[in-house]
Formats: sequence, structure tokens, C-alpha cells
Amino acid sequence: MANQKKLVVANWKMNPASVLEAKNLFSGVCRFASRLRTSLVIVCPPAAFLGDIRKSGSPKCAIGAQDVSSKNTTSGVGAYTGEVSSAMLVSLGVRYVIVGHSERRALGDSDEIVNQKVLSILRVGLTPILCIGEAVRDKEGDYLRFLQNELRTSLGSVKKADIAKVIIAYEPIWAVGKNAERLDTPDDLFEMTIFIRKTLGESYGRSIAMAIPILYGGSVDAKNVEALLVHGGIRGFLVGRASLDSKSFLEILKIVEHSPRRK
Repeated sequence: MANQKKLVVANWKMNPASVLEAKNLFSGVCRFASRLRTSLVIVCPPAAFLGDIRKSGSPKCAIGAQDVSSKNTTSGVGAYTGEVSSAMLVSLGVRYVIVGHSERRALGDSDEIVNQKVLSILRVGLTPILCIGEAVRDKEGDYLRFLQNELRTSLGSVKKADIAKVIIAYEPIWAVGKNAERLDTPDDLFEMTIFIRKTLGESYGRSIAMAIPILYGGSVDAKNVEALLVHGGIRGFLVGRASLDSKSFLEILKIVEHSPRRK
């Protein structure tokens, strides 16, 4: 695992307001990314901007989508108004797709729907970034059973040959956003990555589970990113709000690039 690149995923959500702003933000990230050697940046703009982002793209910045339809169609043709298929994303140069984000789950995406999306993404050769995470961390430990079920159901029917293509983003909902209840400590995060790998290992074997990239999707900034990366047992980050501020995001990239990972 020592030669595997660290990953930083920028989830722009429903931002920015215009394609010009999106292209300028993307260009700035790509210019900085051209200097990275140990890290890979994956930018996930709104679907409306994917085509324009691709045209102004750079090989140093991979392009991702924020969501995809759960409808099983490899041709991209179907009577599903407003939906975007995995096949469409392939044609736009997308390589990664976020699924199961807490905001999509809050809008109705069940574990079963997320599973359909994961399978659809894998079917066309793209890489799913599967988000999992609990809303609360109770003293009784029920959140561990919740996470275990969420992970297993979301990966239902994913074969051993395909699981290596999946990226897991651990996104504790209570630690997301500027009004987060509190932040994960590196030791807490390390315990959670061990638990996630243990759960994966029960289905796919220890060696495969240890090789699957795990990202952290809680609130991060220049103050906590190094400690979480060095001691949290993760491969990188899924960054929301901070990815829209060029100065803050480039500072995060700089720290990730020069920080070691926990052995």
C-alpha cells in the first residue's frame, strides 16, 4: 500500500452559481495539482458543469460526478425524466462517482438504492466513492451495527473481482458542516477505519479489505487534516465546503501531499 496515492475528493455540491466560476475554480486546482506527486485530486462539480469542466481539464485532475441514476441501463436511454445514467457519465469523461452521500440519503436514497447505483457504476467501468456514516454516536454502540448494515447492504452483490475498484468514504453526519457537534479525533477515526476494514474483511477477506481506500468525509481544514491523515488510518479526504475556497483547499492539498500515512 505504500505506493498508493493519497486521494482528495472535492465535492462542490450545488456550487458555484455559474459555469465561468466553475471553470476558474477547476483551473486553479488543476494548476496546483500539476505539482503533486504523492496525491491525486478528484473534482466533483454539479452535473450541469461536467461537459465544460472536461473541456478545460487536466490529466492531473480527475473528474467525478456527485450522483448517478439507480436505473439499470447501460445505453443511457430510458424514460426517466431528469436522471443521469452511468453510461452518460462515461461519455463525459467522468472516472469517479459519489454515491450514498448523507445529503442524498436524506432525500430518500435507501441502502438498496445506493447498492443499485454502485452496481451500475461498476458495470460501466467507473469507480464508486461509497459514502457511509452514522447520524449519532451512541454509548450503547448501536451506531456500529448501523454502519455494518449500511456497508453490507450498499455493497450487496458486489463481487470480489469488483470490490477493489470501490472507494469508501466514512462520513459521520454529526461531524459534517460548519455547525458540527464535534470533530473526530485521529484515534477515534483510526478505530473506525479498523471497524470498516473488519466488516469488509468478513465478506471479501482481510487482504482485499486492507487494500480498499478509505477516505474521511467529516469536517476538515488546514488545522486537523495532517493529524487525521497521519494517525487516522485513511488514504485521504472527501472535502465539501472547504473545496470551494481556493486558498483553503490548496492548503489542504499541500498538507496532504507532504504528510505520511499511518503504517
